[in-house]
Amino acid sequence: MRSLLTLVALATVVLLMLVVVGFIRGLENSLAVSGDPDVVLVYSLGAEENIENSAVPARTAGVVEASLSGIRQRSGAAYVSPELYFGTRVGGADTASLGLVRGVTPAASLVRRAVRITSGHWPGPGEVLAGRLAHAKLGVPAESLTPGSTVTFENRDWTVSGTFAAGGAAFESELWCRLPDLQSALKRQDIGLVALTLSPDGSAAELDLFAKQRKDLEITATPETAYYGAMQTHYKPVRILAWAVVALVAGAGAFAGLNMMYGAVAGRTREIAALRAIGFRRRAVLLSLIQEGLVLAAAASLLAGTAALLLVNGLSVRFTMGAFALRVDGATLLIGCGVGLLLGAAGAVPPALKALRRPIAESLKAI
Repeated sequence: MRSLLTLVALATVVLLMLVVVGFIRGLENSLAVSGDPDVVLVYSLGAEENIENSAVPARTAGVVEASLSGIRQRSGAAYVSPELYFGTRVGGADTASLGLVRGVTPAASLVRRAVRITSGHWPGPGEVLAGRLAHAKLGVPAESLTPGSTVTFENRDWTVSGTFAAGGAAFESELWCRLPDLQSALKRQDIGLVALTLSPDGSAAELDLFAKQRKDLEITATPETAYYGAMQTHYKPVRILAWAVVALVAGAGAFAGLNMMYGAVAGRTREIAALRAIGFRRRAVLLSLIQEGLVLAAAASLLAGTAALLLVNGLSVRFTMGAFALRVDGATLLIGCGVGLLLGAAGAVPPALKALRRPIAESLKAI
């Protein structure tokens, strides 16, 4: 029973570690995979690296396409996607919460190469395409955004035409609809940004020079990887705070684990004394207790890792940037299980040394 309680305590500590580290890894992975090295974002100068605040003339996409030769094309279609991106109140059958909506054209499927429709079809008039994690961002069940469901935003009812995935990118927490429909709902004629894909001989520096020369458009050009890299810098305090939580959890878990291991070993004082009485050396007894602690810690780490992979990995989390999935990968398991093994090895040493220092006759009388 004592060993079982020790196992449960260690498994709980390791599981808490895996959850917090999985949060950090999920956030970092979402930002890392969101940027395409071949994609450049063109948005307004006053947006201050926040495309939700961007507004550029609708003709910007055509001007950029006609002025630059380094844009990728296929069958005469240029990889240029005019988009309108903003946050608004999105309501379902019962609740309404802040959601992210992106108005797009069919060209978005060329530029956003990671996006794959998993069910349904591309949105038609009055329809939206829901990201895989859009339900988490809205705080509603996943069933409420299945094809055929209805959502409400900007005083209009929209039918969900399908769902899409984007390999863990930030797009997965968004709702996509036709750009003209969104412009009509918002009573806007401009767009928010232009996303374009450069050809192998294209240059982001050329596009940046073009943006600086066109004073009338008041635009700036930023590689998509640089944009999301800036977001990683913006969320750096959050990651530092999360790692601080990891340290606090590890510290609290260490004390809890050490206390549990101390009780487990201290309760066997008579057993240790009996082993010494029949001839076992102190070093052999100490090594045996450390081995037992490692076995318990390994079993607890295995149990916690299995639970994390089955219950925590891929769990959706709401965040200001949208939503992302907790990620229990190799690095996460290594950190969590490493702490667990360290607790098992270190937790057995102090009480074992205390028990081994006591005289055998006194230890045999211990209760």
